[in-house]
Amino acid sequence: MSAQTFHYESDALPTETVDVVVIGGGAAGLNGALMLARSRRSVVVIDSGTPRNAPAAAMHGFIVLDGTPPPEILRRGRDQVRQYGGRIVFGEVTAAEPAAPSADGDLRFTITLAYGRTLTARRVLVATGLRDVLPEVPGLREHWGHSVVHCPYCHGWEVRDEPIGIVATGPLSVHHAWLFRQLTDDLIYFTHGTELDADTRARFAARNIRIIETDVKEVVNDDGALAGVRLTDDTFVERRILAVATQMRARTEGLEGLKLPMEDLPDNMGRRFASAMAGTTEIPGVWVAGNATDLAAQVGASAAAGALAASHINAMLATADTDAALAAAQRATG
Repeated sequence: MSAQTFHYESDALPTETVDVVVIGGGAAGLNGALMLARSRRSVVVIDSGTPRNAPAAAMHGFIVLDGTPPPEILRRGRDQVRQYGGRIVFGEVTAAEPAAPSADGDLRFTITLAYGRTLTARRVLVATGLRDVLPEVPGLREHWGHSVVHCPYCHGWEVRDEPIGIVATGPLSVHHAWLFRQLTDDLIYFTHGTELDADTRARFAARNIRIIETDVKEVVNDDGALAGVRLTDDTFVERRILAVATQMRARTEGLEGLKLPMEDLPDNMGRRFASAMAGTTEIPGVWVAGNATDLAAQVGASAAAGALAASHINAMLATADTDAALAAAQRATG
């Protein structure tokens, strides 16, 4: 899906080498930057201003901030990172790759932004998030984030008791049906070319979930509001909310030079950056946090992952700083 872009005042791109560059200005990236800046690390966040949850009116499921508009959360986050000396640069990364190490052997990375601007950093935290891929149903994407939803925990309370339709995309849609059935007694499952086994059909019947196997042709509007769906046999089915299990794909644009390993998830759920404890990767000096590696992470989990990765990065930098200091002292004393 095309992303909505939010513009804001950008800090100047530093000319000196910084400790950490964070690629991505969402919850994971900003919380990682906050932890690093509070540890007196020089940190720069490169943010394209295209958050995944931009279409949503409010963020839910995160204590204290529940109900806050996503742009407001990010604005506060940027302000807090800057409070501790971190920089937020509005821009798009076009290339990221390892560079020649420093004289004492410490790692270096070169990050190139649009219009040829460059930045050198000792470590990299990738927090680019993901992109939701919707099924190609005419009229569907126009309601994305409002009447077309994907997460019962993000949007469920707001759509409770509405006539809801599940537009199936694969096995995950069956799981969706159980969760959205908790929110409404009026639930229809549109198979949309997918298969249902006998056991699932029996379970649907037991929960009064209606099954429609005729394909969905288009989403029907009523003065801008979602009115329902039209099937390929021209039958109209009234619905106010549609739930879709999207295919989730980590944003990788501009990062090919880092050669980060990728992983496809089962049942065509999506594709993510592979990572281990604290967001470490197979590439020395590069960490990943948030939706780019944990496709199911909500705002709270993404922020926590960014903080954990940042603490790990700071510890590794502290070790590198100590090694360099020791080597310098030994050279001075012969």
